[in-house]
Amino acid sequence: MNTLLPKLDRHAQARLLRIATHAGALLPLALLFYDFWYYRLGADPVREAILRTGKPALILLLLSLTITPLMSLAGWKQLQPLRRPLGLYAFLYVCVHLAIFVGVDYELNLRLILDGLVNNPYVVVGFTAFLLLIPLAVTSTKASMRRLGKNWKRLHKLVYAVGVLAIWHFLWLAKDNGEALIYAGILAFLFLLRFQPIRQPLMRWRRALQNRRRRPAASKRAAIQPEAEL
Repeated sequence: MNTLLPKLDRHAQARLLRIATHAGALLPLALLFYDFWYYRLGADPVREAILRTGKPALILLLLSLTITPLMSLAGWKQLQPLRRPLGLYAFLYVCVHLAIFVGVDYELNLRLILDGLVNNPYVVVGFTAFLLLIPLAVTSTKASMRRLGKNWKRLHKLVYAVGVLAIWHFLWLAKDNGEALIYAGILAFLFLLRFQPIRQPLMRWRRALQNRRRRPAASKRAAIQPEAEL
């Protein structure tokens, strides 16, 4: 990460990354409101709005899951503060997604909503993912981490189940199954990185690469010292 932002100190890097995260996460929602205001959502604006809130939710969820591997495997510790906002923005988009579906598409009609839950499996899958996200969003604070202790990590492993359900839900709704399969592949890869037989060789490779980079710098310092003594 330092090589990507070489002229900035750690605090400036963290501030810039936070600003970019907030701006990037809110951009799809801003564009959705803009297109809604100027009647640019197409022939079926409700479906378009549902898709354009569901997809960012899935992407933000996957981005939040990439933070830990990037920290441990690439050493980008500056990304750690971004994990929580990415997850909360994913939850925000899920809430907007559900609100449009229930409030606009189904017009808050309880009978239609119940019929949808019974007759449409993708509704059940999506709603289950939403229910699983609620405790994750509620316990995302530092106070919850301290209060729950080791149970906090156990609870937040549910995010992978949410990811599976979200992709399954997206697969039913999206016209392009190839895109859903790409997301599924990313989630599967992130899940595999949690296993020690895969994680450990990557960690060893990273340490070997770091040591290789340090050697030329150490040899340069060793060569400069005798010259300084002369």
